[in-house]
Amino acid sequence: MRLKDKVIVVTGGGNGIGRELVLELLRRESKVAAIDIDQKGLEQTMELAGNQGKNLSIHRVDLSKKEEVYKLPEEVMKIHNQVDGLINNAGIIQPFIHVNNLEYTKIEQVMNINFYGPLYLIKAFLPELLKRPIAHITNVSSMGGFVPVPGQTIYGASKAALKLLSEGLHSELKDTNVGVTTVFPGGVATNITKNSGAEMKMKDDKKASKMKLLTPQKAAQIIIDATQKEKYKVLAGKDSKFLDFLTRLCPKKAANIIAKKLS
Repeated sequence: MRLKDKVIVVTGGGNGIGRELVLELLRRESKVAAIDIDQKGLEQTMELAGNQGKNLSIHRVDLSKKEEVYKLPEEVMKIHNQVDGLINNAGIIQPFIHVNNLEYTKIEQVMNINFYGPLYLIKAFLPELLKRPIAHITNVSSMGGFVPVPGQTIYGASKAALKLLSEGLHSELKDTNVGVTTVFPGGVATNITKNSGAEMKMKDDKKASKMKLLTPQKAAQIIIDATQKEKYKVLAGKDSKFLDFLTRLCPKKAANIIAKKLS
């Protein structure tokens, strides 16, 4: 799908990968509706857009609230007159706590934002997307959606649910004008831990500092390239590619490797 002059809805547009998605799409001459719960972050994204801000609209929305999400299509259509794409990028992680000790309020918050938020957006925007000559949905899952991470079990479950939702949607829409891509990023250097209220101290700080993480800019480029090429599945980062291979080859070994790293 050519992105020039297309209207793309991006969630999490107030920081991290989402902000870089917005800025990169604007550089590629798309029009963007940026969604986030953080109004100040959205305003900073608008400032960073500079002259390209004329093609950007910002919308403060709590993705866990269906009634707020369902108002979005009308708001976006009033400004941009059409919607051609949706990138479900927003997400949070859980505190690094085992399931036995994790409060239901946090479990529900993670599932609401990481799974129900994308589901609400898909259900809200899909009728409009189906009206376009060509349209696309890109769902950002996670490496944690196919390999278990101790202390992030609910986060992983939410991203695994999004993975299956995305892949099932691809099958349901294969004979329509709407394509679907699922992205599985590995480690990305963002503030997701701080923003999610999930502080974690690595056991070995020297090893942690040597971890090669994708930059948000590089992650955004990979996601947008995948959307443009209408790919089915994208593994973003060497860690994601390696663990995807190892999980298919020997899932227990992959799980044990992650568990040992975080022990």
